Amino acid sequence: MTEAKPGFSLTSLEGRAHAFPNGKSCLVVFVKEDCETCNTAAPVVEAFHRAYGEKLQVMMPAQSGEANADFAGRHGLTFPVLDDADCKASFDWDIEIVPSVFWLNADGSVRQHFEGFVRAEWQALSEEIAASLELPQTQIDWDVLPAWRPGCGSRHLYPEIFDRLSAAASGETLRARRIDIAEADDVVEFMFDQGFSDGLPLVPPTPERVLKMLGGTHRPPQDLIAIVPPNMGEATTEKVAINAVMAGCKPEYMPVLIAALEAVCTDAFNIHGVTATTMGAAPVIVVNGPIRDRIGMNKGLGALGSGNRANATIGRALRLIVGNIGGGKPGGVERSTLGNPMKYTMCFAENEERSPWPPLHVERGFNKEDSVVTVFAMTGGPVHIVDQESREPQQVAGSIGLGLEGLFLPKLRNLPVDTLLVVCPEHIDTMMSQGPYTKAQLRARIQEVTSRPLSEMVASDTSGAGISKATAEKLGPDKLKMAAPKFAGDEYIHIVVAGSDAGKFSSAFHGWATGEIGSQSVSRKIDLG
Repeated sequence: MTEAKPGFSLTSLEGRAHAFPNGKSCLVVFVKEDCETCNTAAPVVEAFHRAYGEKLQVMMPAQSGEANADFAGRHGLTFPVLDDADCKASFDWDIEIVPSVFWLNADGSVRQHFEGFVRAEWQALSEEIAASLELPQTQIDWDVLPAWRPGCGSRHLYPEIFDRLSAAASGETLRARRIDIAEADDVVEFMFDQGFSDGLPLVPPTPERVLKMLGGTHRPPQDLIAIVPPNMGEATTEKVAINAVMAGCKPEYMPVLIAALEAVCTDAFNIHGVTATTMGAAPVIVVNGPIRDRIGMNKGLGALGSGNRANATIGRALRLIVGNIGGGKPGGVERSTLGNPMKYTMCFAENEERSPWPPLHVERGFNKEDSVVTVFAMTGGPVHIVDQESREPQQVAGSIGLGLEGLFLPKLRNLPVDTLLVVCPEHIDTMMSQGPYTKAQLRARIQEVTSRPLSEMVASDTSGAGISKATAEKLGPDKLKMAAPKFAGDEYIHIVVAGSDAGKFSSAFHGWATGEIGSQSVSRKIDLG
């Protein structure tokens, strides 16, 4: 004897409530009107009712709403045909195929169960019921019935119905405050009015969608992922999922988003400062490892632009989390003078397969087979570096260096500021045309071609930025002749490869203040459970 099935109370076509269990032996058959096999089984169930109905309660939960009456009339059914149009009873009973037949004891435990229409099973059931109830067998001409017919999928397994029922059944799984809006209100406009948006339309985070999003991670819904500055909001897995839904993510993006959130909420990255600075810094997310292909990220043609759902929505979801959970919203803590399009989103994958160099995450101490996110605080970019003429490795590398002189201001040198250099495949090919050309060589070449005398950094009538005249006098003529490169050290030049095979256009992101006074890039291994 098996465990009892869940109880239900369903309304018949006549409007009467019928409950299960009810202290009687029951035959419960789940059907839907448009299933041919259910139509084959219905007259057999009616024959069972006529033969055994005195001692056996026959009930038929039907999933087709208004069409249930057509189904009952078609077959002259005289037992209760019950309305399971919302499919909750079907969900609770874990029905997979209709017709699904249950012979149950008075306590609700299952005595026999089968699906579809196998003539021998139905005939054996009739014999067993008759013997058990000490009643004559029903008179059915079994030979005219098909030997076998497959059933149909239960309607509750339709994605839109299953997601709704799963969300309703989750109980304490979802704890976020639910907001009911008037039926005539526009949900998208409501979310704009409430300040949930980044200025673009959002996907409404229904319980069904949030529950499906939670399926993308092994982290429990109430697990604390991070404390998000500036308001120190608690980002649970559930709240991350809500913002992921609004951003348009797929569930399989959740591990990447969680890792990125953990990275930006470290003291080293300093998302509070990144959000608040008037310079307009924003997180740039680089993804490495097998996860790139698994979730369909763009690393090639147009990798830094539009058109790829994973790239666009992962970065957007992170920004929504910072605003909606952390409180970092424009006009509040967010005080960017001009703003920055990267504050909508900026996330891309490195084209490791097109690179002759160790990928970013390997340079930073991870294994090649690890999936890793790295976050940078950047104020500008991507800024194109165009060189379609150079044919020598040192020429292309030199052009890339010259292209980086605009960081902050061309006259400013020896900067302790990160840059994220994205080298395109055609520039890679030129650099490799005469043999291996390493990242170390590229960094050295950048520093070489950007070296200028300190005297060029002195404030002047052309530009008051740089070394003050008072400081210049203290340094003296000899020190002012000393050359300074663009960056304070090679460690500030971060290099990745991305883009398509056609086009000699590399790009660079310009950093914010780097180090303890600003932000440090952070890498985080993606937890794939």
